[in-house]
Amino acid sequence: MDRKDFIRNSILISSGCIIAPNVLSQESKIKTNSKLTILHTNDTHSNIDPFPKNHHKYPGKGGVSRRFNLIQKVRSEEDNVLLLDAGDIFQGTPYFNKFNGVLEMKLMSLLGYDAATIGNHDFDGGMDGFVNAKSSANFPFLCSNYDFKNTPIDGHTKVYTIIRKGNLKIGIFGLGVELKGLVPDKKFGETIYIDPIDIANHIALDLKSKGCDLVICLSHLGYEYKSNKVSDRILAKKTRNIHLIIGGNTHTFLDKPTEEKNIDGNTVLINQVGWAGINIGRIDFTFEKKIFSKNDLLLVE
Repeated sequence: MDRKDFIRNSILISSGCIIAPNVLSQESKIKTNSKLTILHTNDTHSNIDPFPKNHHKYPGKGGVSRRFNLIQKVRSEEDNVLLLDAGDIFQGTPYFNKFNGVLEMKLMSLLGYDAATIGNHDFDGGMDGFVNAKSSANFPFLCSNYDFKNTPIDGHTKVYTIIRKGNLKIGIFGLGVELKGLVPDKKFGETIYIDPIDIANHIALDLKSKGCDLVICLSHLGYEYKSNKVSDRILAKKTRNIHLIIGGNTHTFLDKPTEEKNIDGNTVLINQVGWAGINIGRIDFTFEKKIFSKNDLLLVE
């Protein structure tokens, strides 16, 4: 992969890295000199093939095959790699119309995703359709603020997962956007939406108490809005114990992660990489006396 495939970003520089001072800087359980590489996508919207070379905005960009090559290259270079998705996997090309999400799940399984959350468009095939497609996924779907009791999805998602990479313990949970008014009622049925701020504080504290070195939220709330609708930026400000929010829904192209201060005045990183699989986000965390992170945007072209 050529150097042009990377966009280098800097926020606060310390030994060539972006410092995220809240992340375990106070914990005695820090695993020193450990590194974690997080790769992430959002709103891929059934874009299996690259955009046509004559596309007016994204000529020749994207494509699952190229994404696979980039991911495999990073895995060959790094010991501890997580691959995550922030939702809206379905809807957008004839592939979804033909295969009802099964193809997307099979391809994500082949790419080796570790976890994903549910986006509003992932209900487009109905709840039975999601469950059917998910049967082809070998990774968990995480959502803590949808109560799926009395729906076909009940039992097919998890509130959170804890993944070990090397000597690191990473807690990951998911949050979904309010479905009412965004998705036809019949598509989500008796799904109950739970306030994401309250549940995020509860889950993040639980993950911290379980000894997680890093707490990640996969969010499909959206980056920000002109209204007071809950977004990733609001989530970061009104919670504690979350270190990184990987976002989706608003198709926001960020050149570098946004930094917000949480309730305790600690820094939370927020990142989102647009849509359609054009980019893969990359964030490297190095666990020392404090944690440093470095962000790359991998261009799928």
